[in-house]
Amino acid sequence: MEKILEKLSSYNIFNYLFPGVVFCVVADRYLSIPLLQDSIVNGLFLYYFIGLVISRFGSVAIEPVLKKTGFVKFTEYHDFVRAAKEDPKIELLSESNNTYRTLMSAIFILCIVAIGAHMANNNPNFLEFVKYLILPGLVLLFGLSYKKQTEYISKRVSAALKEKERTEPSGDKK
Repeated sequence: MEKILEKLSSYNIFNYLFPGVVFCVVADRYLSIPLLQDSIVNGLFLYYFIGLVISRFGSVAIEPVLKKTGFVKFTEYHDFVRAAKEDPKIELLSESNNTYRTLMSAIFILCIVAIGAHMANNNPNFLEFVKYLILPGLVLLFGLSYKKQTEYISKRVSAALKEKERTEPSGDKK
C-alpha cells in the first residue's frame, strides 16, 4: 500500500484523490448517499476513480463552457510549453488551476446528484432509468477525455519539434 501511495504524484492527489474524497464525504453526509468505505484500500480506489471521473467531466464539459463564454482564456499551447521550460512554477500553477476546475466540477456534479436524489424520492422509477445511463455516460466521458489527451500530446510534440528547429543551428546549404 505504501508503494502505491509513494507513486501518486501531487497532481494525482490534488486532482483525483482529494476531489473524490470530498465528493464522497459530502454525498454521504449531506445527501445520505453511502459512498464512504470502511476498507482503506477499497476507499482509495473508489475515491480515486470518482475523482478521476469528476476531473474528466471538468476537463471535457466545464472547461469548454468556461472558454466559450470567455470566463477563462487560455494561451496558445506552444507558448505554454515554452514558458513552462523557462519558469517551472507555471506547471505548479497549472496544476492548482486544474484542482480548482475539478473542485468546481465536483460541486456541480453534487448539485446534479442532489437534484437526482430528490427526483428519485418522488419517482422510484427514476433510478432505474439513470442506472442505464451511467455506463454509456462513462464510455462517452472517457472517449472524449482520450481524444482531448491525444490532442494535447500532439500539440506538445509539435511544440517540442518547433522549439528544436528554433534552437538548432541551421546547417550550411551548398
